[in-house]
Parts: sequence; C-alpha cells; structure tokens
Amino acid sequence: MSTKMDVFDQDKGFSNPELANMLGTRFSVHSLRPYWYKGRPYVNEQMGVKDGKPVYKKVPVANATLMRDEWIEIDRVVQKIARERLTGVSDLFNAGLTYNISNAMGKTVLEYQDMSDPGSANISMDGATMGQGDRPKYLTKYLPIPIIHGDFTIDQRSLEASRNSGDALDTTMVEAVTRRVSEKLEDLLFTDTSFTYGGGTIYSYISDTNGNDVTLSTNWDASGKTGAQILSDVQDMKKAMINAKHFGPYMIYIPTDYETVMGDDYTTGYPKSIRERLMELENINGIKVADRLASDTVVMVEMNSSTIRMVNGFSPRVVQWSSQGGMVHHFKVMTIQVPQIRADQDGNSGLCILA
Repeated sequence: MSTKMDVFDQDKGFSNPELANMLGTRFSVHSLRPYWYKGRPYVNEQMGVKDGKPVYKKVPVANATLMRDEWIEIDRVVQKIARERLTGVSDLFNAGLTYNISNAMGKTVLEYQDMSDPGSANISMDGATMGQGDRPKYLTKYLPIPIIHGDFTIDQRSLEASRNSGDALDTTMVEAVTRRVSEKLEDLLFTDTSFTYGGGTIYSYISDTNGNDVTLSTNWDASGKTGAQILSDVQDMKKAMINAKHFGPYMIYIPTDYETVMGDDYTTGYPKSIRERLMELENINGIKVADRLASDTVVMVEMNSSTIRMVNGFSPRVVQWSSQGGMVHHFKVMTIQVPQIRADQDGNSGLCILA
C-alpha cells in the first residue's frame, strides 16, 4: 500500500492519469462524495461561508454508492486516525500557524514574497525627522501545492453483503490508507524529503537549506550520557536560534529511541527527570516524540509564522467513483496540506537540527 503526491496542471492535467480521469476539470471534492439520503442520491455543494465555516446545500444527482450514514462513519474514522498520527502537523494547527487557500484543487503553486530588513526605527521629539528611507527588497518565490493521496476499493457484492447482515461498514481499509496519508504528511516535516514543482520546492525540517546545525557529540541514549550533557546540547540549540534572531517559543521534537531517556533522572539525587529539567529552560513549549524522525536527530522549531506555517487546502477526506459497470467502487483518501518553512533573505531561520 503506497501513498503518492501529485499536482494538477490546468493545461496538462494530472501526471497521474487515474487522477485525471477521476477529477477531470471539476475541482470540487464534494462532487465525488455522492450519498443516498431518504431514498434519493445527493452531493453537497458549497454555497458560501458563514461565521468562518462553509455552508452547503444538498443537490440531487443521478446516482450514488454509499448511504449518508456510511459516509459519516468513513469521515469519523479518517478524522480520528489523522488526529492520532499527525504530531508535528497538529502542533502547527493548534498554534494557529496556518495559511488557508481557497479552491485548492485549482492551484498548483503558491506565489509568495519575502522581504529584506527595512532598516532601523528613529527616535525624535517631533516625529518629523525623516528616516533612512531604506526600501525593502522583495523576492517572489513559489511553493508547490501537491495532493497527497492513497487508494482502496470495495466491490459491490461485499458492500451489499455488509448491508444485508446489518453490520456496520468495515472501515479497516479506510484506517490503513488514512494512516499512510498521515505518515506522508509527517514525512514532509520530519524526514529528509523534498518535493519540487513549478519553480519551487517543499522542504522538511531536515532537508531545509537554511536551518541552524548543531553537532551531536554523543547520542542521548548512549551509556554514560548525563542529563547535564543533554541540557548543554539543548542550550547550544537555543544559542544558535538566538544568534539567528529567532527567540522562541520553541518546540523540541525527539526520535522514538529518545522517549525513555526523557524519563530518566536528571542526575542522582536530583528530584526531577531530564524532561522536567529541560522544560525549565525559558521559552521551551514542549518536548514531543516524532516517530518519523530519524534516530539520534533532534529538531528545535520556533513556533512562529515567520519560521513555519501549514498551507491548508483541505484536511484528509475520502472521494469515491465506480468502474466495471458499478461492480467495483474506488476510494481515495486525499488531502492538500503543505508545510512552508520560511527564512529571511539573509538566511536567518528559526529551525535548528542537532545531529
């Protein structure tokens, strides 16, 4: 079972022919979620936005495969699994570090600009003194907006058998594919991966070219590594961030093999664990395990929009279409969510890697 990333080009279509055949030029995810409700097939069509939330109405269509309650169960499973697996991505959403884009299916790249330092402020008694008049320099950059997706199928006979038995729809495959999609999202943050398209590149915390690097002299789980040495490593990371003009707050991500280390005593006779001692450092918001992070690699991220934000088209959801005369039903778990790691024109970054 694999998960893929693909980009729709309005002139060329999808590089993946299957996506091209499925979505065509319709760009609406909801058009691929038909459902039966009170004996009639419908899709939900967005009519606008009220109080910051989309407003939908039911639109009759020719046919559907799943019942309304079956879609509700699928969506419940997708949301539950996504919340379980998205450690780093969830932190960005919880901190409000997001940039929402409309009609995400119709965009292949995000065009944005970074700005040079505009100069210093002035102090005067009358406020009339002219400043230096430094004119900021803007650079236009591009961020690819791919679709992350995974697939599964249900044949019509299995679907009918499930309904006739009175059992709930088996969501095992939904869970498995959603986990793969969620892991791919985490890979975009915590593995040495990148994705290039349309003159821009998506970088991860690890592959980003502007991050501050600190050398790890001894692995944290090595025999003889002391709490004081681990504290010193984290202080070195903070110092690198401060030197890069990024002052926090910070989140620290550790690999799975360091999780138990955090619970060890800071030192013999000291009434706190290593985790508790690290959390006493100023501007440390948390220490979390990122299971997609490579062994012996620690990431410190300034939780600020000048460092990182999640470009959000839509959260993981399922779409459906049929083939072979309606005997086979294809399902795709898909999302458009892309991390955007940012630095100023001088390369100052709020990201530090200890490895």
